[in-house]
Amino acid sequence: MKYKDKRTVMNKEEMRRAVMRIAHEILEKNKDAKDLVIIGIKGGGVFLARRLVSQIEKIEQMDVPIGEMDITLYRDDTPSPLNKPIIHKTEIPCSINDKRVVLVDDVLYTGRTIRAALDSLMDMGRPSAVQLAVLIDRGHRELPIQADYVGKNIPTARSEDVKVKLEEEEGEDSVIIQEAV
Repeated sequence: MKYKDKRTVMNKEEMRRAVMRIAHEILEKNKDAKDLVIIGIKGGGVFLARRLVSQIEKIEQMDVPIGEMDITLYRDDTPSPLNKPIIHKTEIPCSINDKRVVLVDDVLYTGRTIRAALDSLMDMGRPSAVQLAVLIDRGHRELPIQADYVGKNIPTARSEDVKVKLEEEEGEDSVIIQEAV
């Protein structure tokens, strides 16, 4: 389906502030960064996780483990066997057993991506807690999943799409609502 830009809902500065606020909220809820592991879901979640870790490390003056997770094999909407999905490496730098894991993604929509991430995570170990940080929560949940940390809630129509542009991938930071054409 093709989309065209409808309106910008976050610019670079608003995204920077949202990431900074989420980093502070994570530290506040967890008392500190001890036993934290931040894991970005492949795609925008990885870049946002790196930004969060950078902020947390500045505040706490300590290293925080960061990982990347590919959930392709755990999705319930994978393409048919004829369309082979591209699978990327999952890299978690330490054991997640008894750690407080914060999963990071760019957009929370139906909840299916997070369900897949949780399934993948449980195959890796048994964290003491799992929390979710997202830049955008656009609603329309199909599963009972809720983020612990949200950069911005954006009510959308199902016919709309939310495009998160990240400097690391597209040379600019912005969040745009798009509509089908």
